[in-house]
Amino acid sequence: MVEDAGASANIELDRGGRPASTSAHALAAAAQRLFLRNGFDQTTVEDIAASVGVSRRTFFRYFATKADVVWVESDTEMAHFCELLATAPRFADPVDVVEDAFIAAVDHRGDELEWARGRAELILYAPAVQAHANAVYRQWRVVIADFIAERTGVAADSDHPRAVAYAVLAASMAGHERWLSDPGSDLADCLRAMFALVIPRGSGSTGG
Repeated sequence: MVEDAGASANIELDRGGRPASTSAHALAAAAQRLFLRNGFDQTTVEDIAASVGVSRRTFFRYFATKADVVWVESDTEMAHFCELLATAPRFADPVDVVEDAFIAAVDHRGDELEWARGRAELILYAPAVQAHANAVYRQWRVVIADFIAERTGVAADSDHPRAVAYAVLAASMAGHERWLSDPGSDLADCLRAMFALVIPRGSGSTGG
């Protein structure tokens, strides 16, 4: 069952509408709980702000739209992913590197597990959130294709880098869906299973 939206938001209330201590992630976590409990379209920015005792204006200091709260960790995840790619051994299989780095970047555990499950549910099933996903996914695809291309000595728009980039995102969606369907499962295991089925391997010798 979804907890009350403000139960663990960890935001210090400010009756004047300006929080003394607010984090984007905490505000996003509160918003997600409301989305999952009441529905994305039915939840307003005013509802989100009121649930944690801040003003509507404060919400817009952090996010341009409601849907943006779902991607609160996207920049951090991407930065971690890029760092892992950049520091991977040159002799390592580039597809293995991408798979390992991707899982390390998106597999949130411990106190973040509930938030991660809520995010996955919204991304997979809320149409308004899905509309924002394309721009985020494109960033991941570009980084993945560039890495595969550089490591295999082909152009980034060649078939193999492009196919790997698209397949990683498709496998990620399938893996997250499998994870949500089995509350006792581990996200990393679900992702690896889908990666093994979906992501192409082989040389990058074919053209675009």
